[in-house]
Amino acid sequence: MQEEKDFIQELLHPKTQNIAFQKLLRDYQRPLYNHIRHIVLNHDDTDDVLQNTFIKVFRHLKDFKGDSKLFSWMYRIATNEAITFINQKAKRNSTTSEALQSKIVDNLKADTYFDGNEIQLKLQKAIALLPEKQQLVFKMKYYEEIKYEDMSEILGTSVGALKASYHHAVKKIEDYMKTN
Repeated sequence: MQEEKDFIQELLHPKTQNIAFQKLLRDYQRPLYNHIRHIVLNHDDTDDVLQNTFIKVFRHLKDFKGDSKLFSWMYRIATNEAITFINQKAKRNSTTSEALQSKIVDNLKADTYFDGNEIQLKLQKAIALLPEKQQLVFKMKYYEEIKYEDMSEILGTSVGALKASYHHAVKKIEDYMKTN
């Protein structure tokens, strides 16, 4: 934990800030990209959200209190940015975020960055039908293997509620996969 506090001080200090931020990018760019990509599904949108995430991290690092791990704090920002992005995009297109997610899944085959097969496409369709919270929990647990304790810090939800959300999501996905 002391190592993280020292790193945050490097990020905040003008003389060490640039090198520390490059390390932050190097360490977190890939996992945050993957996390955001699972939420917004589209590569170009993911890049936009990732950029916004790092801008917010940089701007608000001085406000980071250290109550959680830096990783959790950054994931919370990335999650909120991704959800905000989807909601704003849905609003611009005069649709719901669920309908937008479904449309994005339908367009995944044409996405040159999507290398999944038919079963993975079907899984994405099943996930898109879940309520937002269940989608997040399922994606974080299934794709990123994030522990419930870390997820609790990121999403601000109890471990028990997260386990229940995951269980319900899995059941709904299994039902969809069997019937479609």
